[in-house]
Amino acid sequence: EARGRRMPENNLRQAQVPVGATIIPQTRGTAPGLICPVTVNGVDKVAYAVPGVPHEMYDRVHRAILPDLRRRSGDDSVIASRVLRTWGESESGLNERLDHVIEQLEGPETPTLAFLASGWEGLKVRLTHKARTLEECTAQLDHWEQAVRAELGDLVFGTDGDTMESVVLELCRRRGLTLATAESVTGGLVGARLTSIPGASDVFRGAIVSYATEVKQALLGVGEGPVVSEATARQMAHGVRERLGADIGLSLTGVAGPDEQDGQPVGTLYVGMVGPGFDEVRHARLPGQREQMRQFSVITSLGFLRSHLAAG
Repeated sequence: EARGRRMPENNLRQAQVPVGATIIPQTRGTAPGLICPVTVNGVDKVAYAVPGVPHEMYDRVHRAILPDLRRRSGDDSVIASRVLRTWGESESGLNERLDHVIEQLEGPETPTLAFLASGWEGLKVRLTHKARTLEECTAQLDHWEQAVRAELGDLVFGTDGDTMESVVLELCRRRGLTLATAESVTGGLVGARLTSIPGASDVFRGAIVSYATEVKQALLGVGEGPVVSEATARQMAHGVRERLGADIGLSLTGVAGPDEQDGQPVGTLYVGMVGPGFDEVRHARLPGQREQMRQFSVITSLGFLRSHLAAG
């Protein structure tokens, strides 16, 4: 009713509860969640019915199913994880850098370490530990996080829920700097990621999606010549900074494919960064098909800016 829509009659089936089952209180969506005790060959068991949509399922697993399993098992131990988010090195490269740390994590009393490549969310290094109390878990995770950071240094850009865009926004916020983007190859993806962070408006001024050459020239002051180049990236960064009145101008131009452009191969990325006391262009060669390359361009460009701001 609140959305001005009629509820289909078959939705009423979602309110049915099997005899003996317990509902999982609703916080997201309308799909039901159930805890159903059953007896199989004289043995008491339990079946959990949860929706398949990820955000609804994850909510119920953490809020209801795991606590119920813990209660039924009688195991009062705690399992906790810490995720270090990295960018700028391959999974095998991270593994090699962390060989010395991994060798020390072979015992039953130490955390486990795992890698997970997550596209434009970065490459994750996850530490997981089991102990009697959350305090014991936290102490172990704190210790081994420092050991990992000592080996990886600036490759680590955040922990747990951090994203590259949230980290960049916070670095700008601390320094009182505003940011604007000029995007060609990414078609607005950088701006979309930045504005997905609550409170981004105090830092992010906006974006100019200058996909066509004429738009680059008319709005950003780009001159004649190849548009996938260091010169164009620099001119785009200067242009958007001036046009949108930002402290920092960040620009991206490149080749996502399927064909090369301006003599540059697919995967080419130029990132321009202009701000108080700095004016530079960085170059990267990224892997993947068109959409993957565009996503990697987002985290790579923001990663370049993060490194610059963190160093300053």
